[in-house]
Amino acid sequence: MIKLKELKNIFTRGLIKDNPVYRQILGICSALAVTNLMINSLVMGIGLIFVSSFSSLTVSIIRKYTPKHIRMMVQTLIISAYVIIVDIILKAYYPNMSEALGPYVGLIITNCIIMGRCESFAQKNPPLSSFFDGIACGFGYTFVLVSVAFFREFLGFGTLFGFSVVGDWWVNWIFMIMPPGAFFMMAILIWVANSLVPAEEESIVTGGGH
Repeated sequence: MIKLKELKNIFTRGLIKDNPVYRQILGICSALAVTNLMINSLVMGIGLIFVSSFSSLTVSIIRKYTPKHIRMMVQTLIISAYVIIVDIILKAYYPNMSEALGPYVGLIITNCIIMGRCESFAQKNPPLSSFFDGIACGFGYTFVLVSVAFFREFLGFGTLFGFSVVGDWWVNWIFMIMPPGAFFMMAILIWVANSLVPAEEESIVTGGGH
């Protein structure tokens, strides 16, 4: 049974101290691509939370039975299965959203956040802890996406979740809904996040990824 203190540490690490996007600089491709609208970012985040949590759970359950020389292939197969489930649900019940997200749902398979948590945490920890670790990292990813999308949609369209929040006087910042706007907002977010957290609590950046 997972302890409350351990659970708190897992979520603190996933959301703040070891956030996969602004700390480890992982999952940047989708974070830049789908953040022009908040609803797209939220759905993408929910999909990643689902895939990350259940992939980590599955990897942890079978970790003692998986040969070391094929564990990366097994992990990729597990992640692919859960991504296919998400993709099928979107295409069946939310076709417009599936079309809006385009290939980025399928690219969750190659998202370094999920593979990284499976390899570094789920492969070494019990199932329940791994499941919550996947949720925490997914929430950390979603928080960044929605934060970036908030400013991009508000400044670029004058809307939030598709609803207008400004009057006719507002002039849309076309720059914000273009690719450079995504880089601009992501850079600001990373700068602010790394400035707010004291240096002694910072994680080691592990490198970029999809």
